[in-house]
Amino acid sequence: MEELVRYIVSELVDNKDAYTVESSEQDGITVINIIADKDEIGKIIGKQGRIAKSIRTLVKAAAGSNAKKISVEIIER
Repeated sequence: MEELVRYIVSELVDNKDAYTVESSEQDGITVINIIADKDEIGKIIGKQGRIAKSIRTLVKAAAGSNAKKISVEIIER
């Protein structure tokens, strides 16, 4: 899933060095953190959070119904 998120974000941002994607396990939930610079974070979130919601939807769909819970968090650097 981390690779999927990394690919999506790389297509959204202008500066490929302005973000990192990390994944961790917390209480049985896989947490994928997108850590981005202030200049690029707006492109990742989108107007009224539409792009962020779409990223979360794609990740959950790719995980399938039998997978663990996955959370995508967007953090400003």
